[in-house]
Amino acid sequence: MKKYVKDILWNQFGATIDMFENALKACPDEIWNAPMWKDDDMPPGFSDFWYVAYHALFFLDLYLSGSAEGFHPPEPFDLNELDPSGRLPERHFTQEELLGYLEFCRRKCRKTIASLTDQKAQQTSYFSWCKQGISFLELQLDNMRHVQEHGAQLNMFLGQQAGISARWAAKARGPEPAS
Repeated sequence: MKKYVKDILWNQFGATIDMFENALKACPDEIWNAPMWKDDDMPPGFSDFWYVAYHALFFLDLYLSGSAEGFHPPEPFDLNELDPSGRLPERHFTQEELLGYLEFCRRKCRKTIASLTDQKAQQTSYFSWCKQGISFLELQLDNMRHVQEHGAQLNMFLGQQAGISARWAAKARGPEPAS
């Protein structure tokens, strides 16, 4: 895969992760566990700020792997998020834990993009929401949009509840992936 394509992909994906990080860092303690919306179809807790952030990071990590087969998130996280019964983790994760997970995912994303080949980009990935399969490259674009969607939700909630506006990131901070 051409280096300039990898650079563009990293600049945009990295900026998405940076903006997500800005929202996590800006969240005051008093709304970390607050529900962001009312959802009568889901058990309590699924719209809590911390959980929406965790959900986005878990799937960022999973989709960067390209498959659920052999996937294991780092400690203290587990595979509970893949449980079809839809139960929350055993405990609420802290801001520090999720910022650590974000850094793990940022490094994994940079490494994944740096090592991306045309063959890997075309490799088919399968997940329950896409049984016909999706190319690894399209999965990563979908992955970026998923993180961006939840980051926007976190940012909107911060603005509504605390009058906080997290910073915009035009492109990824830090170095572009090596080829």
